[in-house]
Amino acid sequence: MLNKFILAAIAGMFTVGMAHAQASASTAAAPAGASASMSGGGCEAKAVGKNGKPLAGAAKNSFMKKCQADAMKAAKAGCEAKAVGSNGKPLAGAAKSSFVKKCEADAAK
Repeated sequence: MLNKFILAAIAGMFTVGMAHAQASASTAAAPAGASASMSGGGCEAKAVGKNGKPLAGAAKNSFMKKCQADAMKAAKAGCEAKAVGSNGKPLAGAAKSSFVKKCEADAAK
């Protein structure tokens, strides 16, 4: 009985946490070093059809997905360019992977 209660509590906290993360990600501004297109607002503002009207439905979803993927690709390229050690030489191997992973996570916030 107690195990079921604990499991239900953990599942509920996970669900609330995911909902909060999605809500804060959609309303958060881009960090100072990130481009405006990195935030959802940048892509949202660009989601306009040829006729000047905002996109809706599947067209908007497709545009948003591509826009955000392009923004992440640009962020990754920027992170790889910044992957330089304290001695001025480019990072390699695990150090580079770790740096790029952290940089991308920071850019996504």
